Amino acid sequence: MAIKIGVIGATGMAGSAITENAIDRGFEVTAIVRHVTKAQDKFGEKINYLEKDAFDLSYEDIQEFDALIDAFAPGDQKLANKHIELAEKLVSLVKGHDRPRLGFILGAASLNIGNGKQLLDRLLEMPDADSWIATPKAQFEEYHMLLNSDGVDWFAVSPSGSFEPGELTEYTVGGNDLLKNKNGKSIVYSRTLAKVLVDEVEDPQHHNERFTVVSEI
Repeated sequence: MAIKIGVIGATGMAGSAITENAIDRGFEVTAIVRHVTKAQDKFGEKINYLEKDAFDLSYEDIQEFDALIDAFAPGDQKLANKHIELAEKLVSLVKGHDRPRLGFILGAASLNIGNGKQLLDRLLEMPDADSWIATPKAQFEEYHMLLNSDGVDWFAVSPSGSFEPGELTEYTVGGNDLLKNKNGKSIVYSRTLAKVLVDEVEDPQHHNERFTVVSEI
């Protein structure tokens, strides 16, 4: 029987790569989108569609999924706190139920960089931080909200310091520390992150914890 997953944000950079990887594995995929036309243009009849705002989801909408992936990425810094609000919404929906398992894409800000600091500490020191720091701060808080949640099976993936569209590469998986590849770069490509995330859906190894990945290029 095919694994059933729902993907919130299925037309974004991460969400589309996850959706495509899951399709290739024969998963039964449902894109949860506000505007179905864009998703249909991208994926056609290869997946199912639920045209609904993620903030309006009910448990009945998601109860048949083995996993529900939150690849929400609003882009607008003014909406950064929506990352936290959506994660809280999904946790509250699933709490006390056996399924679906929840998967989140976090930023890299909460990864450790040594000396008791996280990447967020370094980002806050950058001169132009005010224009883009809202999202890293929100996803830092989202991670800690997840750590303090109970009654739900979740996992989260943090990309490396740079997360860019790109192909599947060789990669290294880590835990809570910011990774650099053999060339000293902290970067991961979208199809690489997607492969690692869908691996986790297919063969769960991380329960109520976060992991990270770096592309070896």
